[in-house]
Amino acid sequence: MATIAPPAIARILLCFFVLARVCASTGSQPSVDDSQNFFDVVEYGAVGDGRTDDTKAFKKAWTDACKSSASVPIMHVPQNKTCLLQPLVLRGPCNSQNLTIQIDGTLVASGDPSAWKCDKKDCRHWIMISDVDGLSVLGSGAINGNGSEWWDHSLCHHHHVGCGKKPTGLVIDKCNEVRLSELTFKDSPQMHIAIEGSTRVTAANLTITSPGHSPNTDGIHIQRSQHVVVRDCYIGTGDDCISIGQGSAHLDISGISCGRVTAIGSLGKHGSRETVEDVHVRDVHFVGRQRIREDIVFERITVTNSSHPIIIDQFYCDHEHCKNQTSAVQISNVTYSQVNGTSHAKAAVELACSETHPCRDILMKDITLNLTVKGKETTSHCSNVRGRRNSNIFPNISCLEEDEDL
Repeated sequence: MATIAPPAIARILLCFFVLARVCASTGSQPSVDDSQNFFDVVEYGAVGDGRTDDTKAFKKAWTDACKSSASVPIMHVPQNKTCLLQPLVLRGPCNSQNLTIQIDGTLVASGDPSAWKCDKKDCRHWIMISDVDGLSVLGSGAINGNGSEWWDHSLCHHHHVGCGKKPTGLVIDKCNEVRLSELTFKDSPQMHIAIEGSTRVTAANLTITSPGHSPNTDGIHIQRSQHVVVRDCYIGTGDDCISIGQGSAHLDISGISCGRVTAIGSLGKHGSRETVEDVHVRDVHFVGRQRIREDIVFERITVTNSSHPIIIDQFYCDHEHCKNQTSAVQISNVTYSQVNGTSHAKAAVELACSETHPCRDILMKDITLNLTVKGKETTSHCSNVRGRRNSNIFPNISCLEEDEDL
């Protein structure tokens, strides 16, 4: 026969259950079950007035979104909110492999370098996303690094935060299957986006801007990463449009409009030996100066008023105390096809390679580069270059052997 608890005991058990539910529902952040899929940073305490530090709210929202078992958890920054953030790391691994960070408002960094809360006064990043597989970062919003004061510290001595190493805006670190899309990035203290040690990353329909005088503000830097697609972006910064570092392979770059100073490069710094493989660049519009130094294919490229439409430069150096050292960069199998436009410098093609390691297998076909000033013609300069060209080349590049089979 079943026993029945006395009424007093039943009331005590019921009150304990109700009290437990009340206690569980109180606190500074919403109660979360493992299947919840929407994590609005405002609900976690973000004020979004551009003055209040919202970093803690972002960390709480990320923690819950990352551990959620929902099929597509979404961490959301709503429109009309401007969230001030200190240096922030959003670290995985996460339960879902379809996690989304949707930014429809604005993320902004402090404009005062001394106000940044950096580890050991070393600010290497502003926002880092690390060890996450299956991530989308998208939205109609903006990521504003507020970097003008950092740029003014470029030549200062290492006395305080703001001197020396400047932070990258957004770092995608050791992640797989990542999509960045639709966002606007502006005024990063240093590089705007860095993709490091990651695979299968797509960056599409991004707008990345900073003033022409802002130093080292590369649009997108790719390093030690494979299978990266960059397409349909506008990038106009004070430095490289897209820079590629060592250990990168299988890169597909297309539909890019590059304003101001532009480049695809950055190999062989400090004399190191570095490798980049299988890079394909096509349908790109360059405006301004460009530096290109990789083992890649350029096709269907348009240049407008460029100071150097085509350059291979083994003597290039973008840091202090440079030495005339060329052994680190061995260039071969570079193809330029269907490159057209205008140059405001008379020497539209400059191929400067070393005697120790000549540039080999440089192929050029269907190239027309006219001088911006009418009535004059462009020229070319090359040294220590071996390769082939077809007859449809202007200006003439005499160091390349003519081959109509190209």
